[in-house]
Amino acid sequence: MIDEKVMELLAAVRDGHISVEDAYERFRDVPFEDLEHTRVDHHRVLRKGVPEVVFGEGKTLSQLYDIVGSFRQKDLDVLVTRVDIATGEALTARFPEGTYSGDARSFWVRRERPTEGKGMVLVMSAGTSDAKVAEEAYVASVFFGNDTERLYDVGVAGIHRLFQNLPALRRARVIIVAAGMEGALPSIVAGIVGVPVIAVPTSVGYGVSFSGLTALLAMLNSCSTVAVFNIDNGFGAAYFATLINRL
Repeated sequence: MIDEKVMELLAAVRDGHISVEDAYERFRDVPFEDLEHTRVDHHRVLRKGVPEVVFGEGKTLSQLYDIVGSFRQKDLDVLVTRVDIATGEALTARFPEGTYSGDARSFWVRRERPTEGKGMVLVMSAGTSDAKVAEEAYVASVFFGNDTERLYDVGVAGIHRLFQNLPALRRARVIIVAAGMEGALPSIVAGIVGVPVIAVPTSVGYGVSFSGLTALLAMLNSCSTVAVFNIDNGFGAAYFATLINRL
């Protein structure tokens, strides 16, 4: 990560392996790198402990090439969310060291390194239709270095499926729950565990679900204590879970 690169660079200057002038040239892009269409915030990992993540939706393929290239030229890991199949395949062809998941709609490059965090992050989905949002959360959580497990299709329509998996819930340090329709699962999970539960409403459901608004309002009105993220924001939930897991 970039903090390791900074320490290596400072050590190289101290030991006389590179000149101060060369070090300055390498430091120039540490606050951000101006690509004209995008200012890549390479400094974020120093401020926040996690790197900037790229929201792929709405960006052209050319812009994504430039942005991902900016990270890779510095040998940095990079995660791009909300990437369709055609864009994901193009990014994988351009950066073959990367991986694309159509289920998560995400492309990433991540070198192997030790797991961070104090425990396991469990990502749950109420139904199979909620799994895309859950997968975005799962991929982001793994990218950030968490020990992460999945538990999908355990919603309230067949609540016995949840209770059969209580050992997984009890192992978790943080739980992310993606649910559409009436959005009830996070409240149930929060009522039976003593760890933080992060609720993510999904835009899954029939007419009066209002593309996830019904689930969002239900989660905000939960009798159990849950943290609620925006509709379909699996990435945001994983980011927040990472911060909790490092405390």
